[in-house]
Amino acid sequence: MKPGGPTVVAVGGGHGLAASLRAVRRYAGSVTAVVSVADDGGSSGRLRRQFGIEPPGDLRKCLVALAAEDSALAAAFEHRFDTDEDDLAGHALGNLLLAGLASVTGDIQRALDEAGRLLGTVGRVVPAAAEPVVLKADVGVGEVAGQTAVARTRGIRRVSLVPADAACSPAALAALADADQVVLGPGSLYTSILAAAAVPGMAAAISASPGRKVYVANLRPQPAETEGYDVAAHVTALLDHGVAVDVVVADASGIAMGEPPVPVVELPLARPNGLAHDPARLAEALSALVG
Repeated sequence: MKPGGPTVVAVGGGHGLAASLRAVRRYAGSVTAVVSVADDGGSSGRLRRQFGIEPPGDLRKCLVALAAEDSALAAAFEHRFDTDEDDLAGHALGNLLLAGLASVTGDIQRALDEAGRLLGTVGRVVPAAAEPVVLKADVGVGEVAGQTAVARTRGIRRVSLVPADAACSPAALAALADADQVVLGPGSLYTSILAAAAVPGMAAAISASPGRKVYVANLRPQPAETEGYDVAAHVTALLDHGVAVDVVVADASGIAMGEPPVPVVELPLARPNGLAHDPARLAEALSALVG
């Protein structure tokens, strides 16, 4: 472990990865978020199609989760325009700023690093892939393409990306090679966690990382995407995609355990409303699993 606290890499996307980051920042000396860039819906999808950039929404959420506490700029990043003007309606300010920074710098990583400097983030946000990707799901009788469509799909067997040779972010690979702990989840199994891990070389880099690999189970199965899944089914899906984890952290109040093929630490992890993970509880559980 490095002086000043462990080096932690968190992998995934969306609200789930942001929840992990709010926990990890409480005990880590260094934090890197490795974020899926498969999103094709909402503001992110519009900016992706219009400018050919990596979808900024999940990247924005992670920046805000790592931002300086009580940051007015972080709150502004989350502001979503409610207007009748078609060009702005539904866009988050942070998405627009990231799109502008990417256009000016010519590189999404430089844009993220500059946004992180403005926000005073305690860690670094990096895209899982060095280019936008399309998520595909094999459902046995055919394929479903696009993250939004995959999230509404039952019976997913496997996910993959287009282009099939999409390059991993060098920053993500470097962070994983130096990690004391790798946190996967919580979040959508196929459309967030495996959407990031499916980048060619990413699963191997996760498995080869010297850090302990911890999977944070969702509080409940997700309608359609993981309907009927217990924790064991989640872990099996990770293994089927080449992602080996060392231990699972789970709250058994809303999801069945099954018989996962790795050790499970069962703890109460939910906020009082039961709808999301409590950062303090999750931080305590994760900090005990470093090394």
